[in-house]
Amino acid sequence: MANDVLRLHVLASGSAGNAAVIEDVRTGRCIAIDCGICKRDFLGRCAEAGVDPRAIEAVFVTHDHTDHTKGLGVTLRGLGKLGCTPPVYALDEVLLFSSELRRLAETTDQRRLSWDDPVSAAGMEVVAFPTSHDAAASCGFRVECSGKALGYLTDSGVVTPEAHDALRSVHTLALESNHDVDMLANGPYPFYLKQRVGSQTGHLSNDQACDELAKLLTEDGAGRLEAVVAMHVSRNNNTYRLPREGFERAAASAGHDVSVSVAFQDRLVSTG
Repeated sequence: MANDVLRLHVLASGSAGNAAVIEDVRTGRCIAIDCGICKRDFLGRCAEAGVDPRAIEAVFVTHDHTDHTKGLGVTLRGLGKLGCTPPVYALDEVLLFSSELRRLAETTDQRRLSWDDPVSAAGMEVVAFPTSHDAAASCGFRVECSGKALGYLTDSGVVTPEAHDALRSVHTLALESNHDVDMLANGPYPFYLKQRVGSQTGHLSNDQACDELAKLLTEDGAGRLEAVVAMHVSRNNNTYRLPREGFERAAASAGHDVSVSVAFQDRLVSTG
């Protein structure tokens, strides 16, 4: 059964830029996660998704890398011209080390996230959990609204215990499936970058993502999962087909009927 409360609109996902919007489909109220794309693409894909950008009531930032933050300034100014001035939530370390957020400190409402301390925004409860990435600090989010839950995990070399706990019993799961191990090993990246991507503070491989999905589907609450989307898929070390097939196999092995989709770098994908 489709999630009749929370809908995830992935506006862009990948190393060139990331942004997503979570919508309460009953009210139209929204939050955004990250903004590493230009204002034109952000607003254009919101329109394509049927999302009114003026309904975005908060922006949550996963970490300080520029592919998640570089579009914040211009996009927030664009939203401001529409009469929308959402606060930006981030961990202390992100506020301190992100050059983009420091630059915007005087012109935006920036608020500190704390571990396990829910933030209420747009009628949703948002909790941050730690991920494992080579950033000043990095996190994912669990979003709950009216008995439905969405888990959002991207940019992590491993699934931390806290992340696994946060992803239990969600109805919609956004889970990084960045690279195929063999494609990364034999691909065009220099050695140091291959080491970084495949490290415990890099990005989840297809195998790691499938293993995590398989674990979640064997635990209490697994029957709630309705949709999973593969995130941050590498265009150099992966294909868009491999994560989909991997997630479909994991769901089939668990005897679970789940809708599987893949997020793209340059076009909208909506799920939930």
